[in-house]
Formats: sequence, C-alpha cells, structure tokens
Amino acid sequence: MAKHPETDVIHRAEGARAGATPLTTPIYATSTFIFANAAELEAYQEGRSEKYIYSRYANPSVQSVEAKLAIVEGAEAAMVTSSGQAATTTALFGLLQAGDEVVCSAAIYGGTLHLIADFLARAGVTARFVSLAELAKPESVLTKKTKVLWFESPINPTLRCVDIRRVADACRAHGVISVIDNTFASPINQQPLGLGVDLVMHSATKYLNGHSDVTAGALAGSEALIARLQPARKLFGGVLEPASAYALARGMKTLAVRMARHNENARRVAEWLSQDRRVSRVFYPGLASHPDHEIARRQMTGFGGMVCFDLDGRYDRACALYDGVQVVQRAASLGGIESLCSLPVLTSQYGLSDAQLDAAGVTRGMVRLSVGLEHPDDIIRDLDQALPPS
Repeated sequence: MAKHPETDVIHRAEGARAGATPLTTPIYATSTFIFANAAELEAYQEGRSEKYIYSRYANPSVQSVEAKLAIVEGAEAAMVTSSGQAATTTALFGLLQAGDEVVCSAAIYGGTLHLIADFLARAGVTARFVSLAELAKPESVLTKKTKVLWFESPINPTLRCVDIRRVADACRAHGVISVIDNTFASPINQQPLGLGVDLVMHSATKYLNGHSDVTAGALAGSEALIARLQPARKLFGGVLEPASAYALARGMKTLAVRMARHNENARRVAEWLSQDRRVSRVFYPGLASHPDHEIARRQMTGFGGMVCFDLDGRYDRACALYDGVQVVQRAASLGGIESLCSLPVLTSQYGLSDAQLDAAGVTRGMVRLSVGLEHPDDIIRDLDQALPPS
C-alpha cells in the first residue's frame, strides 16, 4: 500500500539491523517497544515472554550496566536509578512501611538524613539516629521494631569508618536488613556484601561513572532483595535513562585503573597535608593517625580518593582556602577525574544545626577534597599556595 512521505519518514529505516553486531551495548533510545500481535503482549503480561514493553520498566542499555554493577559488587543482582538520592528513596520506601523503625548513623550524608527524618516520618516510619560510639556496638541499637539499619563507611565528610562485618552480623542476628552507602569507597576498595551486608547503595554519579557527566544511583544485593525493590523504582519513576546508562557502563570499564590512581594521589595529598602546620587535622583512613585506621585496614583494599581536613574549625580560613585554589575546582560533587573542593557546611551538611553538625563530627572549618587524576605534585602545589596562614 502506497504511503505519503510524511508517513514513510516516520516508519521506514527504524529498528535493529541484521548483521550489525555491536562491540558495545547500543543506546536503546526508545521509550516504548513494539509487539507483533496481541498474543505477544498477552504473553508478556503473563510473564511468559522476555520482550520489553516500556523503558520505565526495563531497557537493554540499563540492564547492561546493572549486570556490570552486580559483577563489581559481587552481587546476585543490581539496579540503577536516576540519582543516588533516587536509589536511597527506592530502597527505604521499598523496604519500610508505617509502624517500622529505621536506625541510621547520625554521621550521614545530609540528603539521607533529611529524607529519613522528614519524609519517612510523614509515612509513619520511626527514625532513630545513633552515634558512631553506639554503632560500634550495633546489637545495642536494634529493637523488635527495627527493620532497616542504614550507614556509611567511610562516612561523608569525616571519613570515619564503621566495622561493617560487626554491623552486618548484628543485623542478621536480629532479622534487620543492613544497608550501606558504599559511594566513598567504591567496589574496588571495599566489598560490603562479602562482609555480610544485605544491600549496597551508591551515588553512581561519583566513582562508578567517574567523569562528572552523569547523574545516577545504584543498588546491589541478592536477587530476592532487588526484586523486592523493583516495584518502588517502577512506581516512583526514578529510572535511569538509556544514554546515561551507556555512559555509566563505559565509565565502569575503567573503574579499577581510575581507583588505583585516586588511591595513590589521595595518599600523597593526605600525607603532605598532615605535615603542614597550617592544617590542624587531616582525615584519611590510610593515615595511621586516623581514629579508624585499623578498621579500614581490615575491610578496605585501598583507602579511596577522598581527603578531609580541618583548619582550626575556622570558617574564614576554610573559605580562604576554597577561594584560593586554582587547579582544584570548586564544586560540590566527588569521584570524577578532576580534583574538587567543597565546604561541607555549605554543601552536604548545609542547613544542619550545630547539634547535628557536632553529632556528625563536622566543623565549620572543614574542607572536603575529592582528589582527582591530575599529577599529585600539581595538586599539592595548588593547596600549598591556597592554604591561609594559621
């Protein structure tokens, strides 16, 4: 049947090409997928087909990066989301219901704290925030109502470390689901599932992607647990779009080599800062002076690319350093190839009260440094010229 040009231009030359076998997974830039007939659609809805229907439910580009994530985390299954915050929301709302209790480390990313304290409370979930000292004895903070324990290690921004295996063991003994934010460590430096944790969360925007050009989140765990979270992602709509999934998958291919350089550069920067009298304190798990150095040595194979340091608790000195850097860029994120500098009280911990800052171990003179892949000498020279006198 002859068609008008405006009809043909829509329908011709679309779809897969026979013989075009790609080396990499293509970007399936489509919102919906075609069915040949009603019988195919019926088979899909009854679970008898592996076809795709709609990219909010599943997309081949997204599934490709999820398979890679499961591999690097040593997980049975994984899912990716449109941001780290979407991953956190999907996990918490997928695991909790009214009347449940969530226990969370008081030293936590500000966005996670506000989500739990404000929005989960509206849904009837009770939240208890516990100190690092309390979390060191995790069995003491769990009750019969506790369903989820959420924590970070290393913690943003102080890089304090939690004994992951001890937390995981206590949670298993009490029937509580343990969830760790593994963003700062990356799967290369730390394998929480192997230490007994139930669910791992990432802001995949950071080290997993590594190039500061994608916003994404990730969850990894058992097949049963990831399947339990699928309805929350589907109904909240926090899915990752295909082009971002492609970029994330490409970034993950170089994760191991990037992390090796991040680890080495951060070690050199941390050691230099620790010897400079203008710096009152340096937080880096690889330093023997770090309060959790022995914990980090037991559970990490590398100490990461994040360094935090304090300038006598003085906000004016932190601002002077922040304003003075030239190679290091002033930006709020982390985990990219570029070195980035941020002030926690104006970013991740912005809006927290003095009591909340104290509970998180954060001062107004802290500077958080995401050490990139530049030559370490250039990073150190930049910090040297920018550090204000004490």
